[in-house]
This record gives sequence, C-alpha cells and structure tokens, in this order.
Amino acid sequence: MTEDASAAQDLLRASKALSRVKPSATIAVSQKARQLKAEGKDVIGLGAGEPDFDTPDHIKEAAINAIRSGQTKYTNVDGLPELKEAICAKFKRDNGLEYTPAQVNVSPGGKPVIYNAFLATLNPGDEVVIPAPYWVSYPEMALLCGAEPVFASAGVEDGFKLTPETLEAAITPRTRWVILNSPSNPTGVAYTAEDLKGLAAVLERHPQVLILTDDMYEHLVYDDFEFATIAQVAPNLYDRTLTMNGVSKAYAMTGWRIGYAAGPEKLIKAMAKVMSQTTSNPCSISQWASVAALNGDHGFLKPRNAAFKARRDSMLDKLKDAPGLIAPTPEGAFYIFADCGGLIGKTSQGGQFLKTDLDVCEALLTEEGVAVVPGTAFGASAGFRLSYATDDAALEEAGKRIVRFCQAAAEG
Repeated sequence: MTEDASAAQDLLRASKALSRVKPSATIAVSQKARQLKAEGKDVIGLGAGEPDFDTPDHIKEAAINAIRSGQTKYTNVDGLPELKEAICAKFKRDNGLEYTPAQVNVSPGGKPVIYNAFLATLNPGDEVVIPAPYWVSYPEMALLCGAEPVFASAGVEDGFKLTPETLEAAITPRTRWVILNSPSNPTGVAYTAEDLKGLAAVLERHPQVLILTDDMYEHLVYDDFEFATIAQVAPNLYDRTLTMNGVSKAYAMTGWRIGYAAGPEKLIKAMAKVMSQTTSNPCSISQWASVAALNGDHGFLKPRNAAFKARRDSMLDKLKDAPGLIAPTPEGAFYIFADCGGLIGKTSQGGQFLKTDLDVCEALLTEEGVAVVPGTAFGASAGFRLSYATDDAALEEAGKRIVRFCQAAAEG
C-alpha cells in the first residue's frame, strides 16, 4: 500500500462511537438468506421481523390522496398536527392515557424515536437497564450515545419476563433509563398489568430513572391476552415514561417508516431538537397514511391475528417433536424464542460440532436451508429466534426441517 493510500485509509477510520457497536444481526440474517436464495439455494427465511400481510387498502388510498392533493412538502419536524392528534386519540382510546400534541413525537421509524430520546438525555457514564433477551438495537443505541447497557437477565426459567428482584438489582445511581418491551422482540412474551405493577413498585423507589416502554407489538396479542402499558397501570410514573409505538407491525407498514411516542413535554422538545439537525421530518406521505391507519377501520386486525395465532400454534406443535429445543408459548408479536441448550455439545448430520447457538444456526442454514437468528444476538446464548410472519406452506416446511435437524443431531 502506498503512503497516499495508507493516509486515505486512515482518514476513513471509524469513529470511536461507531467502533463500540455491532451491525444488526437480524438484518444480517435476512440479507444472508436473500443472498443464498439469489444463488439458487432453497432457503426459508425466518429471520425477518415484519408481517407478510400487505398494508390495508384504505391506508394506501390515504397516501395516494396525499400525493394527489400536494401534501408533499416539509412538515413540522416531529410530526403533522393531524397525526399528533390521531396519536393522542389512539392513546386515550386504547390505553386510557391522556396526552396533548405537545407531548407527542413522530419519527421516521421506531428506532429513531429511541435513539433521539437517548441522544437527548444520555451522557458518558450513564447506564441503561435492558432486560435480556432484548431487541438487538437497544444496547447498540445506548453505546452510540456513550452510555453503558446493563443487562437484567429474564431467562427461560423466569418465562422470559423481568422480575422486580432482578430489576432492583440492576439499578444503580448511574441508571438513566430502564427499557420495557411488551410483547417482546425476540420472545413474544407479554407483561400483564399485575406484572407491570410489580416492576412499577421498584421504579417508584428510583426517581432518577426514566422509563422507555416499547409497545410496538401492542395489537398483536393472542389467547384473549389483555395488553397493558406501564404509564397506564402506574400513574405515578407517567411524568417520566416515554411510551413508544408505531404503525409498522399491526398495520403492516414496515417500509413506511413511522414511529411515535408520547411522554414529558420537555423530553419531547429535546427529541425534536435532535431531529431538527439530523433527519428533519418523517415522510409527509407516510404521515398522512398513518393518520388513516390510526383513525380508520381496525377490522382487519382480528383475522390477521387469528392467522398469526394459527401459525404460532402450528409451529409450536412441530417444535414439540424437536429434541433439544424448549419453546415456551409466546403471548404476542410473531416470534418464537427456542432454547436450544439441548443441542449444545452435539454434532449435526453434516458433521458440524454444535458448540454454541451460533453453530446451531449456521448448521441449520447450511444443512437444512432454514434461516433463524441466534440468541447471542439478543443477549441470550443457547437459543434462537424464529419469525412465523410468513406463509403457511413455508412454515410447514421449515418446521419439518427444524425437527429433522434436531433429531439427526440428537441421534448423532
């Protein structure tokens, strides 16, 4: 390498902040599955976290009408007034929570909501308590902001739920945020109102702590589960809770990129300040589509949830025949998190020694053509997440392949 080339490479070195984080494992798995498919391989991708249903027609029509009526200009940095009003109405209707538009933030996706809140409030040395297993981006966003993620174990032995005792042990004087996610990505576990009251009793003893509740999968719950969010069941925490949601999952609008949150007005203003110098406003067309989503007919949710539940039950039934796997029944979202500890130390039919969950997932992909996300990516080794948000035929075949893989490893 020449001196000039070496100097150029030095100019392109990553920042210290970026060097602290890892790429998204869920995106990496989906990309690898797509690449193998493009090469002609028979691959069933169960890594993606998005519904396979299409955006409802009345939402599409609202977007088309917005284009035709010229609603294509900049909007307020953190959201249209009409969308903020729709969000306030949603929180009152669905959660019994009263917010004003000044307490509402609209961002280009759920990730920016969280990142903007972190960037507006975190300093080096601050800590963010994150129950594990966790969504892959939570700790990385904390790290990008110079803070330290603190993991509170919520393992299979606790039904993948954070207990009050574990939460209490994780909080220190440096704790700035606690994250709650229900229904959970990656486990699908959802917290009851009583569960949340137990956690709230701990948080009420720590007034320096802000609470972020990620309710993105709120409308995707099964078996008559009643969704609750912490500001709803613990009014004393209302003034320091950021309640985050979005249109991506329930409304099958992942590509539209609209997330939203409501919380303390001072925090909302700080988040808007961050947006004013980074993204500016979310897409105007997507915002008008989201108004229609929140204010419009929700009749499509029931049949779609019934389809998700049927897929969940079918896959769980198959996994019962998979030696080495433990797969608790999730209450919501569209994920199953399977503990694969029983496969560790085995050898796959293709001859790969299964030392870790990464080995299990790699062998499952190369030998059976099923792409899942290793639990290590979610802070829970010896497990993997599979998404059942795909068509029935693909799930049927994937289930057969997973069982075949596990049976071969158990016998090998």
